[in-house]
Amino acid sequence: MPTVAPLDLDAHCIAVAWLDDVPHFALADGMVHRLENGHEEAEAHDGLLSAAYDAENQRLITGGEDGRVVAVRSGGRVEELASMERKWISVVAAGPQKAVAFAAGRVAEVVFADGKRRSLEHPRTVEGLSFAPKGMRIGVARYNGATLHFPATEGKPTELEWAGAHTGISFSPDGKFLVTTMQENALHGWKLADGKHMRMAGYPAKVKSWSWSARGRWLATSGAPAAVVWPFQAKDGPMGKAPLELGTRGDAMVTQVACHPAEDVVAIGYTDGMVLAARFADAKEVLLRRPGDSAISALAWDKAGRRLAFGSESGQCGVVDISG
Repeated sequence: MPTVAPLDLDAHCIAVAWLDDVPHFALADGMVHRLENGHEEAEAHDGLLSAAYDAENQRLITGGEDGRVVAVRSGGRVEELASMERKWISVVAAGPQKAVAFAAGRVAEVVFADGKRRSLEHPRTVEGLSFAPKGMRIGVARYNGATLHFPATEGKPTELEWAGAHTGISFSPDGKFLVTTMQENALHGWKLADGKHMRMAGYPAKVKSWSWSARGRWLATSGAPAAVVWPFQAKDGPMGKAPLELGTRGDAMVTQVACHPAEDVVAIGYTDGMVLAARFADAKEVLLRRPGDSAISALAWDKAGRRLAFGSESGQCGVVDISG
C-alpha cells in the first residue's frame, strides 16, 4: 500500500519539483520548502506567481510579484537570473542549453546561458511560453493563436492563428505538434508539418493542468470529473479519435495531472484533495491520498517513478511512496 508523508504548510502551493531527488514545494508567498533530513526552507520571492521545472539542469525556475526570475537549486540555493523592474513575472519556461524565458505583459524575454537577453514583443499579452524539445525555438500563447520564434536569430516568427484567447502552450515531446489551452473550455492544436488544426473540446471547465506521457504518445489533461487523455500516436494526432477518461468521479473535478516518467500511468489530483493513479491500458486505479481540505494544485513524480510529491491550495503538501 502507498504511504503518505505529510507536510502541512500555510500558503497555496504553486509547484512541486524533485531537485537531486529531494522534493521541493514552491508556495505563493515566495517561500520554497524542501524535505531533506527534516523540513528546510528558502525565500525565492516576495510573492511567487509562476514556476517551471528544468529537469536537464535540476533546478526550478520561478517568477514573482517582485519582478525577479530566479533558479532554485537543491539545498535551497537561490540564484537570480533576470529582473524586470515594476513588472510581475506571470509566465516562465525552461529551455535547452540552460536558456530561460519569462514574460510580463506583451514582452517575452529569453535569457541565454551566457547571460545575453532577447526581447520578443507581441501585440497582445503573452499568456504562455514553451520551448521546443529540439533546437532553440520558443512558442508563445496569445490572443487569437500562437507565435513561434527562433530567439537566437533575427528571422521572422511563424504565426499560427485560431480565434480566441490562448492561455497556455506546449510542444509534444517529438516536436511534431503544438497544443494550447484556451480561455474557453477547450484545447487547440496544430500539426507543425502542415499546419493542420486539432480541436479538443467538450470540457466542463478550463484546462489548467496537462502532462505528456513518457514517450509522448498521450496527453493527459484536467478540466473534467476524469483525467481526459488524448492519443497522439497517429500521424495526425487525436484528430477523429476519442480520448480516454481515467479516474472518473462524479463529485469532484480533476485539477492536476502528472504522467509517470516511465509507465503509461497518470497521477490525478482533484478539487477535494484526493489523489489517484490510473493506468492507460485498463483504467485500473490506485488510491494514493484520501481527500483533504482543498484542491490539489501541484503534482510531480520523482525520477524513478516511485514517489509522488503533491501540494494543495491550502498548503497541505506531502510525498506518496508507492513502493509501500
